[in-house]
Amino acid sequence: MEKKERYTFGELKEIIAELRSEDGCPWDRAQTHESMKKCLQDECEEVLQAIENKDTDNLCEELGDILFQVMLHSQIAEEDGDFTVEDVISMLCRKMIRRHPHVFGSGKDGAPEESKASWDEIKNMEKEARRKGIKL
Repeated sequence: MEKKERYTFGELKEIIAELRSEDGCPWDRAQTHESMKKCLQDECEEVLQAIENKDTDNLCEELGDILFQVMLHSQIAEEDGDFTVEDVISMLCRKMIRRHPHVFGSGKDGAPEESKASWDEIKNMEKEARRKGIKL
């Protein structure tokens, strides 16, 4: 793949798939969800540090590292037949719409505290549904 100034999400997916391919990177190919736990934790800490330092250039880079983690976990899951990154995106969109009825539904436009309370209530209902085996 040629070096460019800007890439698309589709190109990112292709790069991650290539890294995990037979001709790809041995380190990336060897990774599992379990082996990447520490990497994800480290990258999250680096995002927090960039925020603490108010370093937006570094924050952009570190968020990219988090996105790499999401993409690599999603690629592994796709290879295992579990889910795809598109499934992750769809699940996130459904969750954001469900948890923001004041924006996407008939709910009222309230104060931030009310939005947080609504979010928490919906999140608790989701946990209860998952506990009962109800897929959201």
